[in-house]
Amino acid sequence: MRADPSDFPGHSRRTRTRRGPAERLREAIAELAGPQAQITAHSLRPWASITFSGARHTIELLFEGAEAMASAEAFLDALPEHEFAIPGQLVADAAIQSVDHSLLPAPRMAVTAELLLLEEG
Repeated sequence: MRADPSDFPGHSRRTRTRRGPAERLREAIAELAGPQAQITAHSLRPWASITFSGARHTIELLFEGAEAMASAEAFLDALPEHEFAIPGQLVADAAIQSVDHSLLPAPRMAVTAELLLLEEG
């Protein structure tokens, strides 16, 4: 009989949750945008052609404060050419859809990005 680790004091059984493509994409976007960015919304809608299927993701980010503006500019420059590594998915298109920039009362940039993820294989 095999012992269960949760039978021993100080050990607990941990359940692993699988992260899907949407969660992995959010993580990749958060890493690319940097720690000063906040993802405020994420939606997706199914997408298909004759040969491919996947989903179109719309992600909204908020950069607030003078220090965050450099991160925002770097994100805007990097996103279209960034090579994402999302298992089982190919990022076929990544584009900035809108940018709302204001300076008062403090620097603030709201960015909307749209990405097309296709299922590989």
